[in-house]
Amino acid sequence: MEPWLTVVGIGEDGLAGLGEAARDAVLGAPVVIGGARHLALLPENQGQARHPWPSPFSEGCAWILSRRGKPVCVLASGDPMLFGVGATLAARVPVAEMRVFSAPSSVSLAAARLGWPLHQVPVLPLHGRPLAALHPLLTEGARLLLLAEDGTTVAHVAALLAARGFGASAITVLEHLGGPRERRLEGRADAWSHAPGADLAVIALDCHADAGAGGGVGGGLSRLAGLPDEAFAQDGQITKRDQRAVTLARLAPRPGELLWDVGAGCGSVSIEWMRSHPACQAIAIETRADRRAFIEANREALGVPGLEIVAGRAPEALDGLAAPDAVFIGGGVTVPGVAERCWGALPPGGRLVANAVTLEGEAALVALQARWRGDLTRLSVSHARPLGGFHGWRPAMPVTLLSARKPAVGEPQDGSS
Repeated sequence: MEPWLTVVGIGEDGLAGLGEAARDAVLGAPVVIGGARHLALLPENQGQARHPWPSPFSEGCAWILSRRGKPVCVLASGDPMLFGVGATLAARVPVAEMRVFSAPSSVSLAAARLGWPLHQVPVLPLHGRPLAALHPLLTEGARLLLLAEDGTTVAHVAALLAARGFGASAITVLEHLGGPRERRLEGRADAWSHAPGADLAVIALDCHADAGAGGGVGGGLSRLAGLPDEAFAQDGQITKRDQRAVTLARLAPRPGELLWDVGAGCGSVSIEWMRSHPACQAIAIETRADRRAFIEANREALGVPGLEIVAGRAPEALDGLAAPDAVFIGGGVTVPGVAERCWGALPPGGRLVANAVTLEGEAALVALQARWRGDLTRLSVSHARPLGGFHGWRPAMPVTLLSARKPAVGEPQDGSS
């Protein structure tokens, strides 16, 4: 099929900022759909049908797809393939049926105004996203570009920074970039006093922790496995820091993969799994309501608001869940059917890691290792503690860890994990 869908990125300067081909595509289209502010940038064009993008957003996509094969032009902001409608439509329309004309994105213009190398600056859109997604990015000296949801977004961001020990951070708001109404506002997070501004804005953060604050809980923490136990709200039912780092190394999270955290406790393993990469996903299964409350608090404080929490006891609570790429059994390994149900849900190449601190749990892991091979490891950690006027080693309870990889069909189980 010949291209019938044209997506044109347009800036605040309207048609004047478009190349000749993009301008011709807009003016020559029989049907144009876009946001009200995009359509307002176009001159009168007799005979051209213009449709404001409906709400909810999905209705606009459905309307476009219903016209497949009939020429239609979609107006978008800046670069349509950068968090834009172009990327949304490209997931639904064969690329051979599309033409895309990109204008400079708002983040490109912001980087140019600030003199920041764009390839070194994380970009976070805040449209419909919890502000908690910002937490893992807060580190001393970090530079971030945020796409505002509306004119009040910057005040909420400033309050979050101040609350997490980053009140000294510099905030720059760049509104209506590339057009005649372009405006720049500046200030410190802990002293932000500007009135709500334009909805179309980029918020630039130059992050600095307050003196002595250390970045606050969750801010400034490493994204590598092994956060301090004190970073989690918990009742002591937690995979301790050193054992957690080894456990996550064996689980080996990869971008886009899903973890089942069975018997999640305070959610420390699933939270660190998701912190390892923004595309990682996890489901925390926990039977106790008080511990689920800890998980809810921790996923907010540590910046993984997308962590799904399931109330219930395995194996029954596992029914209907999306298939995992990896499973961690932190509690319930002695419950009949739990390990088998988890192993059966894994795809070829999937990883299972189970920890035990009791003799009964260790016996269960030994039995599972006899069936699935894999690797059995005992972790024993001691910490130096005061002993009279001196110091001595105080051992923590040893943890036995089973890690196994599910083989492909016809592949022998070689014990690797």
